[in-house]
Amino acid sequence: MSVEFPSGAVPLDSQLYVERPPIESLVCRELVTPGTVIRIRAPNGMGKGSLLLRMLRHAESLDYSRVKIDFQSADQSIYESLSRFLRWFCANVSTQLGLPSRLDDYWDEDIGAKLSCTLYFEDYLLEACPKALVLALSRVEQIFEHAAIAKDFLPMLRFWHEQGKQTESFQRLRLIVSHSTEIYVPLNINQSPFNVGLPVQLPSFTAEQVQDLAKRHELPPFSPDGLNQLMQMLGGHPHLVRTALYHLSTGQMSLQQQLQSAPTQAGIFAAQLQNYLSVLKKQPDLSIALRLIVTGDEAAEIDPMHAYRLNSLGLITPQGDRWKPSCDLYRHFFATQLFATQHWETSNASPGSLQQLQQENERLKQLVHLDELTQIANRRYFDQQLQKEWDRMLRKRLPISLLILDVDYFKRYNDTYGHMSGDHCLYQVAQAIQSCSRRSSDFAARYGGEEFVVLLPQADRVEAQRLAQVILDAVRALKIPHCTSEINSDYVTVSVGVATMCPANSGMAADLLSCADMMLYRAKQEGRDRAAVSLGLGSMQQTGTT
Repeated sequence: MSVEFPSGAVPLDSQLYVERPPIESLVCRELVTPGTVIRIRAPNGMGKGSLLLRMLRHAESLDYSRVKIDFQSADQSIYESLSRFLRWFCANVSTQLGLPSRLDDYWDEDIGAKLSCTLYFEDYLLEACPKALVLALSRVEQIFEHAAIAKDFLPMLRFWHEQGKQTESFQRLRLIVSHSTEIYVPLNINQSPFNVGLPVQLPSFTAEQVQDLAKRHELPPFSPDGLNQLMQMLGGHPHLVRTALYHLSTGQMSLQQQLQSAPTQAGIFAAQLQNYLSVLKKQPDLSIALRLIVTGDEAAEIDPMHAYRLNSLGLITPQGDRWKPSCDLYRHFFATQLFATQHWETSNASPGSLQQLQQENERLKQLVHLDELTQIANRRYFDQQLQKEWDRMLRKRLPISLLILDVDYFKRYNDTYGHMSGDHCLYQVAQAIQSCSRRSSDFAARYGGEEFVVLLPQADRVEAQRLAQVILDAVRALKIPHCTSEINSDYVTVSVGVATMCPANSGMAADLLSCADMMLYRAKQEGRDRAAVSLGLGSMQQTGTT
C-alpha cells in the first residue's frame, strides 16, 4: 500500500482519516439548523481542513448549495480596502455557485460596502439557493492580520447570524468558520462570530486511535510500552502522529530512532519545531513564560494572557489552574533551545554588551509579571507579593494596608464608547494609580477586568486613606468623558476599598483582601467615587468614607 505523506487535509477517499466521536455526528446534525454558525478553531495540524471537507460532503448529500472560501487564496491587494475585499468575497461566492456576477446592481457606495454585501447575499445569492447555502470560511486567521478589514467583516458575519433568527433568506445560510489559533488578535466578543453557534474543539488522538491508525498504515501493533512512549512524546497530536507513522511505514527509521532524535534539529519534526521557535523569538515574553513551564518538574502557573497564547499555539495544556507542555517533544526541544539561546547570547557577549544583555534579560523576566494591557503588574504577581509582604510584616510586627479599586460603571463605558476606548481607559487609570505611589515598596497591580489593587507594606490606616484620596483625585483629573455614568462628574471615576491589618499568622493574608473587598462594596453602596476605610487594625465592623 502506498501511504500519502501527511500534508494538508486528509483526502475524502483516504483511509487515514480518523473520526473523533461525537464531533462528526454533531456537526452533521448542526448543518440542518437554520441560520447556524459552526466554529472550528484549533492550532495547525489538528485536522480542521479534513473535518471541513467531510462537512461539505455531508452538505452535498443533503442537496445543499456549497461554497468554500479560503482566505489564503486572496491576493494581498484584495485586503487594501473593505469595499474591494467584500466585492472579491461576493464574486468568489457567485462563481462557485455558477451565477453571473451582479455586483454593480447591488453595490452602492452611499450605503456602504457592508450593507451592499449583505443585500447581495440576501436578495441575490441566497434566493438562488432554494434549500440552503453552506458557506465554509477557511483560514479566517488571514483576515486577523488586516485589522481594518476584520473589524467590519467579522461583525457583518455576526449580523447575518442574528438576521437568521428573523428573516427567511438568512435562515437558509449555514456558516462554517474555521481558523487557526496561532495568530493572536484581540476581538470584540460582542461583535465577532466567535461566541455564537456551535463551537468545535478538536482533541488529540487517543492511544486506541493511534493504534488503529498504525494498522491502517499496515504497521504491526505497537507494544504497550512502545505505544506509551509514542503518546508521551507526541501527545496524540494528529499531524505529528501521522508524520511519525508515515516514516515508520516507509522503513526509514525505527520507533526508538524516532523517539531519540525527535526533539533535535535532526529529527523528523524539525521544520515544525523551528517554526514555533521563530514565533517565540519574536515574542520574548512568551519565551520566558514557556521556559518556566518546560524547565519545571511540575505544572506551572503563568500569566493568563501568556497561557492563552501558548495554549493557542498548541504548546501547553492545562492541568487544573496550572499549565504543562502538551507533549515531551515540546518539553525537551524548548527546554534545550530556549536555554541554549540564552546561554549563547551570554557567553558570546563582549564585556561592554554583557551588562546590557543582563539588563535585557531582567526586563524580559519582568514581562512575565506584567499585565499586557495596562503595563502594570498582573494578578499572578500580586498574589505572590501579597503573601511575601504579609510574611515580611509578620516578622517585623508592622501593619500592612491594601486598596482595592473598581472603575465606576465600566460596563456602561464599554457599551457607550466601545472596547478599544475601554482598553485605553483602563490603561490611563492604571498609569494614574501607579504614579500616585510614592514609596518604593508600594505595589500596584491589575486584579482583573476593571479592578486594581495597591499593596502598601508598613503603611497604617491614615497613610492608606491618604493615598486613596490621592488616587481618587488623580483619576478625576484625567477627565475621561463618561456620559452614561450616574455620578454627577460626567467623567470616569473609581471606588476604593481600604483595609489595614497587623499580621497575626502567615495563613491570614487572604483576610486582608476580603476586608478591602468588603470596603469596596461599601463604597459602591454609598454612592461610588469615594473610598470606604476599615477603621482599626484588622477591624471590619466600622467604616469611614472619603
